[in-house]
Amino acid sequence: MTHGFDLDARLDARADDDLRRHLEVAESVGDRTRLADDPKGDVPEFGDEAVVFAANDYLGLADDDRLQRAAELGARTVGTGAGASRLVTGDTSVHRELERDLADCKGTERALVFSSGYAANVGIVDALSPDVVFSDELNHASIIDGCRLGAGETVVYDHCDADDLRAKMEERAEDGAAAADGDAADERWLVVTDSVFSMDGDVAPLSALCDAAEEHGAWLMVDEAHATGLFGERGGGVVQREGLSDRVDVQMGTLSKALASQGGYVAGDETLIEYLLNAARSFVFSTGLAPPAAASAREALRIARETDQADRLWANVETLREGLEARGYEVLGETQILPVLVGDRADALELDERLRDRAIVAPAIRPPTVPEGTSRIRVAPTATHTDEDIQRCLDAFEAAGEEVGLL
Repeated sequence: MTHGFDLDARLDARADDDLRRHLEVAESVGDRTRLADDPKGDVPEFGDEAVVFAANDYLGLADDDRLQRAAELGARTVGTGAGASRLVTGDTSVHRELERDLADCKGTERALVFSSGYAANVGIVDALSPDVVFSDELNHASIIDGCRLGAGETVVYDHCDADDLRAKMEERAEDGAAAADGDAADERWLVVTDSVFSMDGDVAPLSALCDAAEEHGAWLMVDEAHATGLFGERGGGVVQREGLSDRVDVQMGTLSKALASQGGYVAGDETLIEYLLNAARSFVFSTGLAPPAAASAREALRIARETDQADRLWANVETLREGLEARGYEVLGETQILPVLVGDRADALELDERLRDRAIVAPAIRPPTVPEGTSRIRVAPTATHTDEDIQRCLDAFEAAGEEVGLL
């Protein structure tokens, strides 16, 4: 008898299902990079650099000189690491300045920075401890894990369907009223949704979700991970673009995508933030965000708010979407994320490989990340992709699609 874990068998099972993944060393994190395990040097016409359409660095700031200088200044003036939890000695002026800017950007009283977006979502839901969470069926894994940890019960509603949310809330209210042990009115309800969905590139109907939540006295939490810095006049996200700051109780986001740094944040009223800094375990028991990361995120937020960096992104998005559709591809969504629908898992993986043969890095996304029959290539342009980069991507999709038999 053994009580161990047969990890080789688990890995083999993943490989059999085309789900085993491997780390690849990238030389840099910009729009162009060399991958240590990639044979692009054997393709002379493309050279040894691949053009990356796989990152969430939407504004192209990850290797920007301005952010590098801000990070260096943060390290020199404050330190390379916070050294302790923010509640011990890790709370610095750099953190406070970033939080003030985030709150101003989001139109809230305060903001609080976590060590990662994942830690923020898990910590927020767990600290609020709702009796019931109503969660969009395509919410990010960090939201799902937060619900598993902190929610009494999770009810999943159909993707971006406010009518289904309302129906499930009404059903829950009726069941609670009919129960012998109490009334559903005594329960604490939380509705949680992404604003921009990372695999589909679509946007949640936030105004309708606000209506449904308010009808039942529930709180609404919106994850703006893929919207921060890109939407709204101040780069605050979809909530700001739609003028809903006063109707969304909890605004969460990340510093690691358009803001090209590391960390997550939550924005809301004074009481919410004060409660979370006391009760969110992933904040209380984690070392504070490294000062260089906080400083570079603040600089990225300034660039997002004060320059036309986002305009360049949207121009590239439009050109790439139109070019892909002109070549016969179906492109989902309505945002900076361009999911190219393939359907079959094997075809998507092969298309991924054929694109890499042409020095284009754009990943295949397959089940269970997306539903069966909807495997896709997730294309993510940045503001700093050049016209030449965009054309190379379109040419690669055309040639690769013909080889795989998709066009």
